[in-house]
Amino acid sequence: MTLVLDRRKLLAGAGGLALFAGLAPASWAAAGFNRYPFSLGIAAGDPWPDGFVIWTRLAPEPLAEHGGMPMVAVPVRWEVAEDARFARIVQKGEAVARPELGHSVHVELASLNPGRPYWYRFLVEGAEASPVGMARMAPVTGAAVDRLRLAVAGCQAYPQGWYEAWRHISRESDLDAVFHYGDYIYESAMHPPTKNMLIRDAAGSLVSRDHFGDEIYSLDDYRRRYAQYKSDPDLQAAHAAAAFVMSFDDHEVDNNWASRFDQDGTPPEAFLLRRYAAMQAWYEHMPVRRAQMPGPGGITMYRRLDFGSLLRMHVLDTRSYRDDQLCEKPGETACRATDGPEATITGKAQEAWLDQGLAGKARWNLIAQQVFVMPLYGAGADGGRQLRPGPDTWSGYPASRARLVQSIARHKLSNVVIATGDAHIHAIGTVPMRDDAPDGPAAAVEFLATSVTSGGDGTPGEIPRHKALREASPNVALLNNQRGYQMFDITTKDWRTDVKVLDRVQSPDGTLSTLARFAVEPDKVALHRL
Repeated sequence: MTLVLDRRKLLAGAGGLALFAGLAPASWAAAGFNRYPFSLGIAAGDPWPDGFVIWTRLAPEPLAEHGGMPMVAVPVRWEVAEDARFARIVQKGEAVARPELGHSVHVELASLNPGRPYWYRFLVEGAEASPVGMARMAPVTGAAVDRLRLAVAGCQAYPQGWYEAWRHISRESDLDAVFHYGDYIYESAMHPPTKNMLIRDAAGSLVSRDHFGDEIYSLDDYRRRYAQYKSDPDLQAAHAAAAFVMSFDDHEVDNNWASRFDQDGTPPEAFLLRRYAAMQAWYEHMPVRRAQMPGPGGITMYRRLDFGSLLRMHVLDTRSYRDDQLCEKPGETACRATDGPEATITGKAQEAWLDQGLAGKARWNLIAQQVFVMPLYGAGADGGRQLRPGPDTWSGYPASRARLVQSIARHKLSNVVIATGDAHIHAIGTVPMRDDAPDGPAAAVEFLATSVTSGGDGTPGEIPRHKALREASPNVALLNNQRGYQMFDITTKDWRTDVKVLDRVQSPDGTLSTLARFAVEPDKVALHRL
């Protein structure tokens, strides 16, 4: 595959944002750069009251070996300003893009003013400046905050559609941050595309968005896969428009992986080598802090962000510490044969950390994580209701879900909202206090956001399978099989969620619409459809 990157198209794909104004032209043919080195864009992440992370990676030839970079350390300058034209630069410095980290750069900014936007960019000798990004600081912890606006998106299989959702997110007004729930890349070959997953351009002609290469295993493999995904101009535009709070799910490593185990029964000592390579590549391409850099003991992705007194955000890792998944059929071996009260999807340490964090005084608690928490039900053989299996979800770890519910109840919370992804559908519902009483009291509300592209165009309306699930699941208010994202508008009075859907993603210029709106009040665990 040949990946052609055009500087003008990258900026145009960013939606003509004011973020990209005021960049002085410069030669980028000198100092060894005969191609634009910021081909993968820029990004910001994890806004705190005094700073945030800014990121880039030098890759003049994204899919070439080492991204087209020589195996030397390269100094990269950075600037932060109070305006998009950089007339008022408030901080600047120099970082080093090292070959050991794929020539990526992570700068943790500090000593900035809370609650306001800042603009940032990178510069390297002999090249045109990077695009400009913007990020909004978090308010002071505990300070009164009137409102907060978050987007939620993920599951972005590159071969299965255009990144229209990211283009629309880049144009959302007053956006404070984006929660990316995971599946930023997909590890499998995923080619050739199936007949119902063909991609067309605006003229209706077939085009290729195939993955470069086969299934990925090595660090270089993962780096190339990230480079292919991050070359997309709409994804770059979304990163430039707001700070991201990054998570990961399974496809950043391997489908349905769990701790030391993959789905194929690979010996753990071999799978851990693959997992480590995948996690290094994830760190190299994400705007996360040094605390998330993998080390000999693995990676600590779970963390907490506070937005004044309005919101406490608990970002979970439901992959790295979970027990292996339950077997679904007799005779299976690459799975857990029996369930028990000690089974966990988060691990004991993370579970205790979350319990401690829920003791805070924020108006809202957001548990930002990856897979279905709420149980789903179907019709049993006797005509009654039956809990639907879900080995890759919290339903595969019912004791973990029960302990989460107990923690919420112990802290006497009615303000817990869960943001989820993975399932490639929009799913809105509640987590009941008891699995055997889905129509009884609830512990939390859950908003599961659909995929950006994974699954292709999808189907409007309620498909028969979802209708049967919803009818058997009194805790579920909506199931939808279209692509899109969700928007959270949060105030002290209520939490409002807009369910955004696109009519197509396998051809460009899909129409975005709001399928449904829901409201939640902090003093009662209940969904209100507006």
